[in-house]
Amino acid sequence: MKQPTPHFIQPNLVERAVNRVYGWFATLGIAPSYSWLLRTTGRKTGVIHSTPVNILAYDGKFYLVGTRGHTQWSRNAALFGELTLKRRQTQITCRVLAVPEERKAELLKAYLTRFNWMVRRFFPVQSEAPVSAFAAIAARYPVFELLASGPQSDFFPGRS
Repeated sequence: MKQPTPHFIQPNLVERAVNRVYGWFATLGIAPSYSWLLRTTGRKTGVIHSTPVNILAYDGKFYLVGTRGHTQWSRNAALFGELTLKRRQTQITCRVLAVPEERKAELLKAYLTRFNWMVRRFFPVQSEAPVSAFAAIAARYPVFELLASGPQSDFFPGRS
């Protein structure tokens, strides 16, 4: 079976500005509790990159979805197997586990249903669509389970 071409939606200047402000709000703790500033180390440069993200709580676990597709942060997280989430004074280092393709559709549907007003433009299906519609697009989107480790794991409910 032929592998799908990686999918990525490039943000425009306005989206970049909004993301920067929203990331600042998440860092200050002003944004909703599901919003965090994600930090990853660049694969080639070693530079720390940040982007605001929404964490999906689903069936007692916590997930991160790449709504723009396979972006630099998702490639960095997949390579290093970890990332950092920041909110207020709390920084949580999380191990990431790539979700198997057969589970992604269910999680993508849950994510779109939960955060529909923010992310619907990044998905070619509606939140009301059946899970099978999400299965058809699942390869385009990275989905990671988050597992916190270390002393901060009690703060983050996704601890292992």
